[in-house]
Amino acid sequence: MTRTGLTDTIAAIATAPGSAGVGIVRISGENAHTIADQMFRAGRKPSRTPAGRFLFGQMTDAADDMIDEGLCLVFHAPHSYTAEDVIEFQTHGSPAVLSRVLARALELGARPARPGEFTLRAYTSGRLDLVQAEAVLELVNAGTETARRQGTLGLSGALGEQVGHISTLVTRTLAAIQAMLDYPEEGVPDEDRAQPLAQAEARLRHLLDTARAGQAATRGAKLALIGKPNAGKSSLLNALLGYERSIVTATPGTTRDYLEAALELAGVPVTLVDTAGIRDTADTIEAAGVKQAVHLAGNADLVLVLEDGSQAREALPVELPEGASIIRVQTKADLPAAWTDLRAIRVSAVTGDGLPELRAAIEHTLLGDVTRGEAWLTTERQADAARRALTHVQAAQSLPDDLAGYELEEALRALAELTGRDVQEDVVDAVFSNFCVGK
Repeated sequence: MTRTGLTDTIAAIATAPGSAGVGIVRISGENAHTIADQMFRAGRKPSRTPAGRFLFGQMTDAADDMIDEGLCLVFHAPHSYTAEDVIEFQTHGSPAVLSRVLARALELGARPARPGEFTLRAYTSGRLDLVQAEAVLELVNAGTETARRQGTLGLSGALGEQVGHISTLVTRTLAAIQAMLDYPEEGVPDEDRAQPLAQAEARLRHLLDTARAGQAATRGAKLALIGKPNAGKSSLLNALLGYERSIVTATPGTTRDYLEAALELAGVPVTLVDTAGIRDTADTIEAAGVKQAVHLAGNADLVLVLEDGSQAREALPVELPEGASIIRVQTKADLPAAWTDLRAIRVSAVTGDGLPELRAAIEHTLLGDVTRGEAWLTTERQADAARRALTHVQAAQSLPDDLAGYELEEALRALAELTGRDVQEDVVDAVFSNFCVGK
């Protein structure tokens, strides 16, 4: 989206589509109070109402006929979400009412808000940094408690504070280097840059450790179950779900296409994918299913490789994608074991033995050792900026002062991009293009 027109007065329905008990129409901009004065009938004009107060009255059309009755919440700049004058009409939540109230606001001079424009204005006014703006989107889309908590932490500025501490370490070191280079005759002491840069590196590494967990919590994760026919993939899927989603039979090759099912594991929205049994086959349809299973494994965040623990062990007739994240599972633990592998988790879909251990392993693989109470990097944009900052900080530790200074300037630029204090307009546009209208 373009950033032109940010001085216009904008309006939008701020609640989700469909009928509800209450709906909200939001207006923001220098003419918001004037528009409200013209369309809201109450004992006091909205423009003369103290900030943070509400009025009860009627929203009216051009003929002064009532559209609906409800509340008018009044906010004065800069003490509002957008840091502008803001009006919020709370009405009955029918689409017809909301559309008519919005239409009246547009008749009086507001223009329709673009997706994310209210939050964009909060960002451009300095009320939110870009990390906080992304956290707003995460809160809107949060489907799990973990995602909600991360959105709340991001909105609180906790991640920005962490980045600020790192920036301070880098800035102080850069200032010392520049002072020595610019004023050699002043005898500026040669300060040790190893310690502050080592601290900055350690903090950046820790931040990057949170990136995998953060992205899993916000966008979800895909887990592919693969193995030979009758390895127990469908049974394990059903056991993890807690209900029968996949057909289970003793006939090899029953699953020829993949099947997906959604659940929440460790606060992460997970899509389980039950795939066709992997074996050499002359059956064209089954062979296509095997090829598809390998492809799905290559695109999954985590692959559960299942082997029947009650039968002689045989290697899969295909190579797993290089670099795939794998947990090995020895199934049918309720039967006598035919082999032992300490790297595999023994599980029984019949008795439930081993399921807690498997869930814990999945959680550790997806989230690592990060603390749930700290702010995580939750987007690839944030992770990329942190990676670039780390690369420059590492390089600066082994270079002469003049070259180290350049690397530290680049590190600060990357950190500024992370929070949005120095970021290109197309990056900002990409962030806000994912927002809904009204937010």
